[in-house]
Amino acid sequence: QVQLVESGGGSVQAGGSLRLSCVVSGFPISNYYMGWFRQAPGKEREGVAAIYTGNWRTAYGDYADSVKGRFAISRDNAKNIVYLQMDSLKAEDTAMYYCAAGRSVVGTLSPRTYNIWGQGAQVTVSS
Repeated sequence: QVQLVESGGGSVQAGGSLRLSCVVSGFPISNYYMGWFRQAPGKEREGVAAIYTGNWRTAYGDYADSVKGRFAISRDNAKNIVYLQMDSLKAEDTAMYYCAAGRSVVGTLSPRTYNIWGQGAQVTVSS
């Protein structure tokens, strides 16, 4: 059964940290583009970070400008889990965060690349 389950969301004060986890079942994450997206009320879904296997089986990460230097995406292929470490959180990071998977890349941070989605985890940052 193909499934993505996010966890690790919560409430934190500005400047704090959270780590989101995405437990994947049904396919190997190393063969897919894996992304984290977020959506705040009244706003479009935004690509935050993506990880994928490039040449020589090296993992590459891409980030939205708004989170570069603060967020880090990683994966554990053996456990089939994707992580998003979020540091120096800001109030504007408040959103529902979604894990997603896809294989036909349009853009690594484009929602059109991803056709498998989790249910989301809420992140709330208070200033």
